[in-house]
Amino acid sequence: MTPTPSGRLFGTDTGPELVVTREFRAPIEAVWASLTEPDRTARWYGRWAGRATPGQSVRMQMAFEEGEPWSTMRIDACEPPRRLALAAQDESGTWRLELLLTRRDDRTELRFVQHLDTVEGVGEIGPGWEYYLDRLVAAHHDTAMPSFDDYYPAMKTYFDQLSLSPR
Repeated sequence: MTPTPSGRLFGTDTGPELVVTREFRAPIEAVWASLTEPDRTARWYGRWAGRATPGQSVRMQMAFEEGEPWSTMRIDACEPPRRLALAAQDESGTWRLELLLTRRDDRTELRFVQHLDTVEGVGEIGPGWEYYLDRLVAAHHDTAMPSFDDYYPAMKTYFDQLSLSPR
């Protein structure tokens, strides 16, 4: 099955935001655990080590990228089980990220937000987040993991052609 891109770009007072959503047939606490517990993040994104409290940084290894690079992630906010805000630093610069969870009856919606300085490069960034969030869904539901080859370059044009929507 070919994945369908769902990302959108929004213009805000502080700059553009790339937003990608996913829905889980699971309680909010279970999805929160998939986002924050080291053994669970290792299944879909990578392992991390350090003191995971607001204002502190952890080291995160991207297990599914070439060379399995490490980066530093500062925890800007942690409001269990609804909001996690991070600033990741690597050789590409700083990535400001938010993971927002909302309970919807017996489901949980994840709204992933990357706060951008520019929309330049969103054709490369967007497919990567679609891939990782689908890995999160697969890990959470214990189903087959997707292949990055199904996301990039197949989704690049979709993201390159996105225009900013008002919030």
